[in-house]
Order: sequence, then structure tokens, then C-alpha cells
Amino acid sequence: MTQHVRDDEEDGFPEWEDRIKANVAGEVRRRRKEMGWSAQDLADQCERLGHPIPRNVIANMESGRRASLPLVDVMVLAAALATYPACLIFPVGYVDRTQELPFQDLVPTWDALRRFTGEQDVPGHDAGLVPDFEAHADLVSTALAAIEEEERARFTAEAAASPAQQEEAEGRRAKYADQGLSAKYNLRYLRRDLRDNGATPPDLPPALADVDPPEDDTHTTSEERL
Repeated sequence: MTQHVRDDEEDGFPEWEDRIKANVAGEVRRRRKEMGWSAQDLADQCERLGHPIPRNVIANMESGRRASLPLVDVMVLAAALATYPACLIFPVGYVDRTQELPFQDLVPTWDALRRFTGEQDVPGHDAGLVPDFEAHADLVSTALAAIEEEERARFTAEAAASPAQQEEAEGRRAKYADQGLSAKYNLRYLRRDLRDNGATPPDLPPALADVDPPEDDTHTTSEERL
């Protein structure tokens, strides 16, 4: 198999795999020292999380002597250091520029991180169901906020000192009731579409338990069931 060689490798700059491992090693070392931990402290925490990474393995990784860096180790190291795996791979603010793939030019680490997490759209890339789950989270937040505001307006109307105050509060209650109902309808349709695609929708909080129709309730409309 032909090994491609970049000009920067010939000049002594690390190739992509070594660069990514160096990113992780440097950020693990920085986070560990920031927390006042020794390599043994970090190893102990990894063991407590259920995936032991011995102290000598951590030391070899930080010094660049470790040949491989399994993804599971990155995940556990991130959890042990109370950060995110993506922040170990692309340490924003501590590594100015990095590579996303072999043979590619260096790019700002911030841009690489945003593409890695899907925050920045890449033309032609499939985001899977991430946008649907983000929309689901937004609708849940909207529905819960509307329910809370509707209840607050209801209490205000009941305690109103005058008909005018009561009318104003009732108007707010009706507005938030409509907002909550709209969010619930949209949630129901979104969750139905997710199931139709073979996916499992996220769990709903108890306050929105009425969003999903009963399994045997197939003949009434969505409006009748909500």
C-alpha cells in the first residue's frame, strides 16, 4: 500500500494521526494539572468509571510514547476530567490550528470542532436525526414554558382584584394555552414521523404525557385526543 507523504511531514511536522493524538495528550495533561491531579489520580478516576487506564499508559500517552489511542479511552478520559470528548480532540483556545482528515490543510481548531459536532453544516453531509431531536427539544421546552405561564396566569386571574385585571390575566392564560397546545400538536406529529422512520423518540416529561396517543386509540383525530 502506498504511503502518501505530505510536504509538512517531510519538514518534520506531525502527520494527521499523530497530530490528533498530540491534541488529546496535551489537553489531558493540561486538564489533569488544572485539577491538581497526578497521573495516578486520573487513572484511579478512570477505574472508578469502569474502564481502567493504568498510570503508565496515561504517562506514555502524555509523553507521546503511546502508539494507539482507542476511542473508548478518549471517552472515559473526558468523563474523568469533567469535559467532553470533542474538547480533547479539538482543544479550542489551546491548539490554534489542526487537521480534520489526513492530507488536508490546517484549519482553525474552532471550525474543526464545530464541524465535528455537527454545529456547522457541511454541504452534502447527512446529519441523521440530530435536527429532528433538536426540534423535539425546542418543542418540549416551548410546551413546558407555556404550561407554566398558563398556570401562573390562571392563578393571577383567580386572585384578580378587579374585572379588568381578571380579563387581562384570562387573555394571557388563553394565549399560553394556545401556545402549549400548538407545541403539543407539533410534538405529536414529529414523534410519529420519528417512529415511522424506525427511530425511538426521546422520553417525554410527565407534564407532557398526553402528547403520545394511547396505542389502541387509532380512530379519533389528534385534536380529539389532546
